[in-house]
Amino acid sequence: MIILGIDPGLRTTGFGVIEKHGSKLRYIASGTIKTGLEGALPPRLKVILNGVGEIIAAYQPACAAIEKVFVNVNPQSTLLLGQARGAAITALVGADLDVAEYTAVQVKQAVVGTGKAAKAQVQDMVSRLLKLPGLPGTDAADALGVAICHAHSLDTLSMIGALTPGAPTLRMKRSRLV
Repeated sequence: MIILGIDPGLRTTGFGVIEKHGSKLRYIASGTIKTGLEGALPPRLKVILNGVGEIIAAYQPACAAIEKVFVNVNPQSTLLLGQARGAAITALVGADLDVAEYTAVQVKQAVVGTGKAAKAQVQDMVSRLLKLPGLPGTDAADALGVAICHAHSLDTLSMIGALTPGAPTLRMKRSRLV
């Protein structure tokens, strides 16, 4: 199963693509979508939307995961980040992918073992878990961390289903406008 992880940002959106085969994870690709430092908001959101769409077309993921927005001290920054995240989610659901959402604390817990890990620790552990020859950039490492977190969550959901006889299969649903 190919999993796409997204670390949304208005200036730089990170992406990470991994393959999950049983309990093994394999690195496929990672990088960033850069929208530029200046400019009107709508064209920057279009860059994110199109960039995520190109990644989906290139790697054909089975599912996706994205980091949830945290509330900043500056409400304007939170709103802008939310719009960048919305553009990425729109591309994901537009490609009919199931999308899971994780907080930064959940991602750090899954990758490093503590929700208070520093970015450098996340980079190091992502590199170790995926047997990379070097450290990925911070945005790409965060996106790979989101994908790893989702891979581990899929294992947990499968175990819960296996432990509960007759339990319905757990599946995330998308709503559609009618």
